[in-house]
Amino acid sequence: MHQITVGNISIDVVRKDIKNLHLGVYPPSGRVRIATPLKIDDEAVRLFAISKMAWIKKQKIKFETQERQSERRFVSGESHYYRGRRYLLNVIYHKTAPRVEIRKTSIDLYVREGSAREQREKVLTEWYRRQLKEQIPELIDKWQKMMGIEVSDWGIKRMKTKWGTCTNAARRIWLNLELAKKPQHCLEYIIVHEMVHLLERNHNDSFAAYMDKFMPQWHFYKDELNRGILSHEIWSY
Repeated sequence: MHQITVGNISIDVVRKDIKNLHLGVYPPSGRVRIATPLKIDDEAVRLFAISKMAWIKKQKIKFETQERQSERRFVSGESHYYRGRRYLLNVIYHKTAPRVEIRKTSIDLYVREGSAREQREKVLTEWYRRQLKEQIPELIDKWQKMMGIEVSDWGIKRMKTKWGTCTNAARRIWLNLELAKKPQHCLEYIIVHEMVHLLERNHNDSFAAYMDKFMPQWHFYKDELNRGILSHEIWSY
């Protein structure tokens, strides 16, 4: 991958064994990426980018003005999200083991008196991780049967630039911990997206055709995921 500059916009150029040019502008900062067939030179890519410049600028403005959460301090009264719903955090100090309980409008975070911000964050983060671990196996099993493929392994980790990744050789998918905060169908979309990579490694026409076949509404889920309130950290897909 290398970069070209058109006006004041830097564009990542990736050459692949594909038939057509593919343009993408990605949240949250409006990163521009063009995937191009191997035989097309940079001048042709530059002309293509110029022809799409109005759309590129429109997408960049959309992402630059997207709502973001301020950095969380994990104190009572803060907004936190779970499965796409907003809850108010209620920090409760007590003497037994830390735990989290979900209520109608609040997430109750039980911690010991004097717990530091990092400790409160760790308790809530591990709770999010456990919730995802309960949801993911059933969804993978469902889509393995529907798609006729097998996932050998999966995991959850924090990622700043992707919602998920796929390691084709090991047939392993990784899912972003932040997905615990998103609606269930967004989690399911990312699982399907990464599983499709076991059939097609690249984001090309074949990949899109598989997505259309297995999850026809995937464009709506992708847009919903990328329109949602972003963490103060960087997230994109």
